[in-house]
Amino acid sequence: MSYLNSTQPAKQRGLSLLAASITATVIGVGVMAAVIAFTPVPASDSVNAEPSVEYGRLLVRETAAMMGPGHADPAMRFSGSSMDCASCHLDTGTEPGTLSLLQTDSAYPRFSGRDGGIRDLRDRINGCMTRSMNGKELPRDSIEMVSIEMYIKNLNQQYALMGESKTTPAEPAQFNEPNRRADIDAGEVVFRERCQVCHGDDGQGLLQTTNPADGYLFPPLWGPDSFNNGAGMTRLLTAARFIKARMPLGQPDLTDDEAYDVAAFMNSHERPQRENLELDYPDLTNKPIDSPYPPYADEFPVDQHRYGPFEPIRDYYRNL
Repeated sequence: MSYLNSTQPAKQRGLSLLAASITATVIGVGVMAAVIAFTPVPASDSVNAEPSVEYGRLLVRETAAMMGPGHADPAMRFSGSSMDCASCHLDTGTEPGTLSLLQTDSAYPRFSGRDGGIRDLRDRINGCMTRSMNGKELPRDSIEMVSIEMYIKNLNQQYALMGESKTTPAEPAQFNEPNRRADIDAGEVVFRERCQVCHGDDGQGLLQTTNPADGYLFPPLWGPDSFNNGAGMTRLLTAARFIKARMPLGQPDLTDDEAYDVAAFMNSHERPQRENLELDYPDLTNKPIDSPYPPYADEFPVDQHRYGPFEPIRDYYRNL
């Protein structure tokens, strides 16, 4: 059986920026409404298949089509968004550097401060499913879970065989955090000048086709089809590091201040709300200083945890 027969190949056709702009004009302000107007994709027969590295790769690359809210089979609707895992894990995680999946397997199992215990790779995958993808957990022994795990483990094996030149990230200098509160207004200027050409003037991304079930060419940065408020990308420093390393796509040349401010602008908008976030981090001293939601083990205001400056918060924990 070939899993390729049930996927949408639009990403592989490599739409040009001009074509993307034309598509954006056609979709226009209807993107928000189109998120609800799904044309279901064909039901996958993966439930009768064996787990495989290739199927795992397709799930990462074509998450919306394979497991998204527009899937014809309700039992396969695990993701709550029409984004793909590859929306953040660029080139399906094969590119060295920020948010690469090449070495992920070697990091697990490990302690998770958010969960308060030791977590394995499958736990981490489900963390992404329920937060970054705003969906629900994959059953731990499902074909989908095992296939994604196999794919990530295979990437780790590939990494071990790659030469040094292949494992060196093609990224700018590491992000250096400005010692100030992020400037949301300045971030909007950066967004208008450098980001909206791909992500839309309303931040709602650019769909691959008029059918949201086919997923996004460029993902939404906020709004109902984006990652929820429990995702790691809602943390200002996490988002700024990613933006500095990877954005704009193909030409990551923002300054530290620009990355910092535009990350704040992105995260100043509404997005899906995850329930029971107050249960995260049983030991609140393990909570990241830029976690945007309370409670905290300190008396600093929520606004400072969201937008900085962060050095006073660090000093507080250093002196505990």
